[in-house]
Amino acid sequence: MREQCRWFGGMVGNHVADIVARYGDSSSVPAALTDYIKGREGYDYKQHGQAGNTHTTFVPDAIVDRFCILGEVDEHLKRLKELRDLGVDQFSVYLQHDGKQETLDAYGKHILPEFAARTQAKK
Repeated sequence: MREQCRWFGGMVGNHVADIVARYGDSSSVPAALTDYIKGREGYDYKQHGQAGNTHTTFVPDAIVDRFCILGEVDEHLKRLKELRDLGVDQFSVYLQHDGKQETLDAYGKHILPEFAARTQAKK
């Protein structure tokens, strides 16, 4: 699944490059981000935003893991809880990989109901 989601790191790389162009690669921008975008030179937009994009070899696994939630339902729940605890209150589910239906089913049957129950319990 990580390989099929590597395109997202390529897409995020464009935004990181914009931030670095505007603000520089100072300590306010994490080195993990500024380091990996150096490899995006020559990025081809022909496959932009597509699973299996062959132009995202510059995106390391750590970046995919930083911006994507992969794995079983429990791993999604754990990571979403961590993000919520950091103040994140919105997220997007992208279905640009082979496991579209499985991902959609997992969110509909397990992940969203779990978060709805937690939200109701806090009220």
